[in-house]
Amino acid sequence: MTPASLSEPEPAPAPARIVLGVTGGIAAYKACEVLRLLTEAHYDVTVVATPTALKFVGAPTWAALSGKPVSVDLFDDVHTVAHVRLGQQADLVLVVPATADILARAAHGLADDLLTNVLLTTRAPVVFAPAMHTEMWNHPATVANVAMLRSRDVVVIEPAVGRLTGADSGVGRLPEPAEIVEVARRVLQRGVAGLRPDLAGRRVVVSAGGTREALDPVRFLGNRSSGRQGYALAMTAVARGAEVTVVSANVALPDPAGAKVVRVVSAEDLRAAVLEAAAGADAVVMAAAVADFRPVTVSTSKIKKSHADPPALELTRTTDVLAELARPDRPGRLAQVIVGFAAETDDAVENARTKLAAKGADLLVVNEVGNLKGFDVPDNAGVVLGADGSATPVPTGPKTALADVVWDLVLARLPALS
Repeated sequence: MTPASLSEPEPAPAPARIVLGVTGGIAAYKACEVLRLLTEAHYDVTVVATPTALKFVGAPTWAALSGKPVSVDLFDDVHTVAHVRLGQQADLVLVVPATADILARAAHGLADDLLTNVLLTTRAPVVFAPAMHTEMWNHPATVANVAMLRSRDVVVIEPAVGRLTGADSGVGRLPEPAEIVEVARRVLQRGVAGLRPDLAGRRVVVSAGGTREALDPVRFLGNRSSGRQGYALAMTAVARGAEVTVVSANVALPDPAGAKVVRVVSAEDLRAAVLEAAAGADAVVMAAAVADFRPVTVSTSKIKKSHADPPALELTRTTDVLAELARPDRPGRLAQVIVGFAAETDDAVENARTKLAAKGADLLVVNEVGNLKGFDVPDNAGVVLGADGSATPVPTGPKTALADVVWDLVLARLPALS
């Protein structure tokens, strides 16, 4: 007999099984990239294409990219009861692109092709990535169908804004494939752990990046924030079912799939955008690094270095956006959870407790920055302080892990949905 210490290693766990539903929209060609990214991440992907999808991208393409036959017809492999088996065995069903038609049929439980049968039989998490013309997305029927699906814990990603077919442009563009895959990965992880999209029905606002205060048309005062933590908060909230608005200050990252992105430059720009987006929101998370000071005067032309002496730089304070959001008399404040971030270099927790009390926020995430910590790195760590005196440490890990802790703490402080 082989001693236990010399026994064979445990076999690797089987890869998660994803059904990739492809429907008949021009954005079907982008689903090819989604499929490539999923297979490169070693997921077991079965493509279920509708007949109209094959008018845009043929079955050989899907088969070549997935390494598996493409499931199309409801009557293929009838002896295996494929229309039931595919849904039962899936760990995630991801529909890219999701047309107005598939959203309507899924919402009303129709099952007249293989994909809609899979959607009815699966008990796995379901993610729709819609793509359609603006008028179709905004039509009351589509709005009602999306609301119905979301009420069943289905994640329907908000479409992006941009070029559509022809010369048209507007909301309805498919988000970038890599960002769709990231949302799907997060939904899959939570589904495997038995966690539902617990932010469904919630509206949240996240600020991200770093503001810039102009000195002249070329130069500015800024900071090293990349926006990674704010975008991780946004993406995680989307995967948990929230309607997300990101106020993005000078971020060079791809837009997080499913989030509305409002771009700003300065602290005053950010203040105006956050206050507008916060109206009716359930939570506001201020992850952006907002300038504390701005120049009193801004030169209308480039400041030349030919000056005998460098010009003196006079600064004035910017508005404290977090304190303004947390003000108890601000309309809607009492129904919201306000979260701030504190980047500290010394005595981090002690300084952050003082800041939390002064700002009036409900939660404050404090993390040490500098020396490859905090800014512009993939990982983060910190302590989330609560106005109730609580302290929740978060060990070093992906910024999405910190984001999940923040949303857990936010949810614990939100009133129940009516």
